[in-house]
Amino acid sequence: MADLTISLQNRLTLTHALFISLALGVLTIVINIFTGFFFTALVKDNITEKSGNIVSSIAEQYNPMSRSFDTVTVEAMGMFFVHEGYLVTVEDERGNPVWDARSCDMEQCAAVISSITERMESTFRVNGIMQTEVYPLRYAGRTIGRVLIETYGPFFYSETETQFLRSINRLLLTATAVLTLFSIIISLVLSRAIAKPILKAGEAARKIAQAHGIPGSRNAEAAAPVIRINERYKTRELAGLSRSINELAAELEEGERRQKQLTADIAHELRTPLTCLQGSIEAMIDGVYQADTDHLQSCHEEVIRLAKLAEDLNTLAGLEWENIVLNKTEFDLAVLLRTTAEQFKATALEKSITIKLDLAESHITADYDRIKQVFVNLLSNAVKYTDRGTITVTVEKAAGVGVSWEVSVADTGIGIMETDLPHIFERFYRSDKSRSRSTGGAGIGLAISAAIVQAHGGTIAAESSSIGSVFRVRL
Repeated sequence: MADLTISLQNRLTLTHALFISLALGVLTIVINIFTGFFFTALVKDNITEKSGNIVSSIAEQYNPMSRSFDTVTVEAMGMFFVHEGYLVTVEDERGNPVWDARSCDMEQCAAVISSITERMESTFRVNGIMQTEVYPLRYAGRTIGRVLIETYGPFFYSETETQFLRSINRLLLTATAVLTLFSIIISLVLSRAIAKPILKAGEAARKIAQAHGIPGSRNAEAAAPVIRINERYKTRELAGLSRSINELAAELEEGERRQKQLTADIAHELRTPLTCLQGSIEAMIDGVYQADTDHLQSCHEEVIRLAKLAEDLNTLAGLEWENIVLNKTEFDLAVLLRTTAEQFKATALEKSITIKLDLAESHITADYDRIKQVFVNLLSNAVKYTDRGTITVTVEKAAGVGVSWEVSVADTGIGIMETDLPHIFERFYRSDKSRSRSTGGAGIGLAISAAIVQAHGGTIAAESSSIGSVFRVRL
């Protein structure tokens, strides 16, 4: 099936050019109509004024001594008026004709009337008839006759006026054509300026999909190319689109990095206990080790470690996919923290660590076991990374709207580097990449804690300096 779609650039060009052309066309028609209306009114006033001037001119040719008109002059004036479209008849005070344009030159009058009629009907679509107006002739306050002026009505344009209107129309048509041409050129430039960033964004999105989402699109060993597009556009929407594409690319790159890191971390966490199991079992098979309680206990510990890792991963997956079911009950958060702290007092005493509690009565509705798991993880880390000093657990009412409580777990341990703080709640993230099995776990505890707190609608954050760390949980 043929592709009937049209490109954005062509659509914008056609739409803009069509709109400008229609606007100019409508504007030309409106200007023409208003020009014609006002010009017609002006012409009618000119005809009236001209008729008055004709009457005045003829009255000036009256001789009061002979009580007659200068017929030679009146005839010359009358012939001049005929050429301008005015057929004049002059009568004296007794009604006798002094001069009549039709009687004087019928052929010339007919030619003038025919020319005016054809001009008005053919060019201006005005259908009229010859109309006669009668004006009295006065001299020194008395009537000396009358003038009959016959013109094409309701109005007519002279040759000069007709040429003027034609010039106006030609000017409007030329201006419309020139402006239409400029509008098409501007439309092409604007549409290209708008479409080009969108095409670049589409191409970038396609490359991002190929680099991150299509199997076999690149060498599995090769790193995904860094794809970015220009964000420095004057148009806010285009700049926002470019920024969104760049943010998407950055998030996908970070996601791929985390995925690779996750795979490597899981492989590392599985490899260590499996290697220990394999070595111990092979040694017992070869007779190097005896299958006694000590060696079997060592194997059992590695199996427990694998089971704990699998359990943590399963727990984290359930929390992250929002499949967790919270069994909420009302309890005192201070009691939970006091009970949890008791579990670590023996270990803390061995390392000369003092656990201080500053717990206000704080009743909340939450999943008791899940919340306890959060603070078990936090206290476990605090004890693990503090050689000596103090661990302080505090509960106080949080500032803000509504009733909420903030729990802080502060230690005087080794602290967390500033570069590691944004990542400590990620799966398998460990600030000390070289630590041994005896000093650290799989790096899942804080990720589980964050997921549990978020499932309750709360927040968890960490602060650190050279003399320790503070974890704050708001519920």
